[in-house]
Amino acid sequence: MRACASNSVMAGRTLCVYMLSNTARMLYVGVTNDIERRVWQHKHKCVLGFTSNYNLGKLVYYEFHGNARSAIAREKQIKGWLRSKKVALVTSLNPTWQDLSEGWFSKFDPHAPVKAAFPARHKKPVSS
Repeated sequence: MRACASNSVMAGRTLCVYMLSNTARMLYVGVTNDIERRVWQHKHKCVLGFTSNYNLGKLVYYEFHGNARSAIAREKQIKGWLRSKKVALVTSLNPTWQDLSEGWFSKFDPHAPVKAAFPARHKKPVSS
Protein backbone atom coordinates (compact mmCIF):
# COMPACT_ATOMS: atom_id res chain seq x y z
CA MET A 1 0.00 0.00 0.00
CA ARG A 2 1.19 3.51 -0.75
CA ALA A 3 -0.64 6.42 0.83
CA CYS A 4 -0.49 9.69 -1.08
CA ALA A 5 -0.88 13.27 0.04
CA SER A 6 0.48 14.86 -3.10
CA ASN A 7 -0.76 15.37 -6.63
CA SER A 8 1.37 12.61 -8.18
CA VAL A 9 -0.50 9.71 -9.72
CA MET A 10 1.01 6.27 -10.21
CA ALA A 11 0.63 4.76 -13.64
CA GLY A 12 0.11 1.09 -14.28
CA ARG A 13 -2.28 -1.56 -13.11
CA THR A 14 -2.86 -0.59 -9.52
CA LEU A 15 -6.04 -0.04 -7.59
CA CYS A 16 -6.71 2.99 -5.52
CA VAL A 17 -8.77 3.46 -2.36
CA TYR A 18 -9.88 7.07 -2.10
CA MET A 19 -11.95 9.47 -0.02
CA LEU A 20 -13.99 12.35 -1.35
CA SER A 21 -15.37 15.24 0.66
CA ASN A 22 -17.34 18.46 0.27
CA THR A 23 -17.45 21.84 2.00
CA ALA A 24 -19.30 20.29 4.97
CA ARG A 25 -16.57 17.60 5.20
CA MET A 26 -18.92 14.70 4.54
CA LEU A 27 -16.94 11.65 3.46
CA TYR A 28 -17.26 9.00 0.77
CA VAL A 29 -14.91 6.01 0.48
CA GLY A 30 -14.44 4.22 -2.83
CA VAL A 31 -12.07 2.04 -4.84
CA THR A 32 -11.09 2.34 -8.50
CA ASN A 33 -8.53 1.18 -11.04
CA ASP A 34 -8.26 4.67 -12.57
CA ILE A 35 -8.24 7.45 -9.98
CA GLU A 36 -8.11 10.33 -12.47
CA ARG A 37 -11.08 9.05 -14.48
CA ARG A 38 -13.11 8.25 -11.37
CA VAL A 39 -12.52 11.62 -9.67
CA TRP A 40 -13.40 13.39 -12.94
CA GLN A 41 -16.65 11.43 -13.05
CA HIS A 42 -17.48 12.39 -9.46
CA LYS A 43 -16.62 16.05 -10.02
CA HIS A 44 -18.86 16.20 -13.09
CA LYS A 45 -21.67 14.19 -11.47
CA CYS A 46 -21.52 11.46 -14.09
CA VAL A 47 -22.29 8.93 -11.37
CA LEU A 48 -25.72 9.43 -9.86
CA GLY A 49 -26.05 8.66 -6.17
CA PHE A 50 -24.54 9.69 -2.86
CA THR A 51 -21.58 11.65 -4.25
CA SER A 52 -23.65 13.63 -6.73
CA ASN A 53 -26.49 14.23 -4.26
CA TYR A 54 -24.14 15.67 -1.64
CA ASN A 55 -21.64 17.32 -4.02
CA LEU A 56 -18.72 15.14 -2.94
CA GLY A 57 -16.05 15.93 -5.51
CA LYS A 58 -13.03 17.00 -3.48
CA LEU A 59 -10.35 14.29 -3.35
CA VAL A 60 -8.92 14.46 0.17
CA TYR A 61 -7.15 11.09 0.46
CA TYR A 62 -5.99 8.22 -1.71
CA GLU A 63 -3.70 5.20 -1.48
CA PHE A 64 -2.57 2.67 -4.07
CA HIS A 65 -2.67 -1.11 -3.80
CA GLY A 66 -1.02 -3.71 -5.97
CA ASN A 67 -4.00 -6.06 -6.15
CA ALA A 68 -7.78 -6.06 -5.97
CA ARG A 69 -7.99 -8.17 -2.84
CA SER A 70 -5.97 -5.75 -0.69
CA ALA A 71 -7.70 -2.67 -2.16
CA ILE A 72 -11.20 -4.02 -1.52
CA ALA A 73 -10.23 -5.18 1.97
CA ARG A 74 -8.86 -1.73 2.76
CA GLU A 75 -11.96 -0.01 1.39
CA LYS A 76 -14.17 -2.21 3.59
CA GLN A 77 -11.92 -1.59 6.58
CA ILE A 78 -12.10 2.20 6.20
CA LYS A 79 -15.87 2.11 5.56
CA GLY A 80 -16.24 0.21 8.85
CA TRP A 81 -14.42 2.85 10.86
CA LEU A 82 -16.07 5.54 12.92
CA ARG A 83 -16.11 8.95 11.26
CA SER A 84 -13.54 10.24 13.75
CA LYS A 85 -11.01 7.64 12.61
CA LYS A 86 -11.59 8.48 8.94
CA VAL A 87 -11.14 12.19 9.70
CA ALA A 88 -7.90 11.40 11.57
CA LEU A 89 -6.59 9.45 8.56
CA VAL A 90 -7.33 12.31 6.15
CA THR A 91 -5.92 14.92 8.53
CA SER A 92 -2.73 12.93 9.14
CA LEU A 93 -1.74 13.21 5.46
CA ASN A 94 -3.77 16.21 4.31
CA PRO A 95 -4.17 18.55 7.32
CA THR A 96 -5.82 21.35 5.33
CA TRP A 97 -8.17 19.00 3.45
CA GLN A 98 -7.03 20.46 0.12
CA ASP A 99 -8.31 18.92 -3.10
CA LEU A 100 -5.49 16.55 -4.04
CA SER A 101 -6.77 16.38 -7.64
CA GLU A 102 -6.38 20.11 -8.19
CA GLY A 103 -4.72 20.66 -11.55
CA TRP A 104 -5.25 17.11 -12.82
CA PHE A 105 -7.88 17.95 -15.40
CA SER A 106 -6.57 21.01 -17.22
CA LYS A 107 -6.04 18.87 -20.33
CA PHE A 108 -9.66 17.68 -20.35
CA ASP A 109 -12.59 19.62 -21.70
CA PRO A 110 -15.03 19.92 -18.78
CA HIS A 111 -17.94 20.06 -21.23
CA ALA A 112 -16.96 16.94 -23.16
CA PRO A 113 -18.82 13.69 -22.53
CA VAL A 114 -16.97 11.12 -20.44
CA LYS A 115 -16.25 8.91 -23.46
CA ALA A 116 -14.64 11.80 -25.33
CA ALA A 117 -12.58 12.91 -22.34
CA PHE A 118 -11.41 9.38 -21.56
CA PRO A 119 -11.19 7.30 -24.75
CA ALA A 120 -10.95 3.53 -24.53
CA ARG A 121 -7.36 2.42 -24.05
CA HIS A 122 -7.32 -0.77 -26.12
CA LYS A 123 -9.38 0.14 -29.14
CA LYS A 124 -8.35 -1.35 -32.45
CA PRO A 125 -7.69 1.21 -35.20
CA VAL A 126 -10.59 1.75 -37.56
CA SER A 127 -9.68 0.68 -41.07
CA SER A 128 -10.59 3.03 -43.92
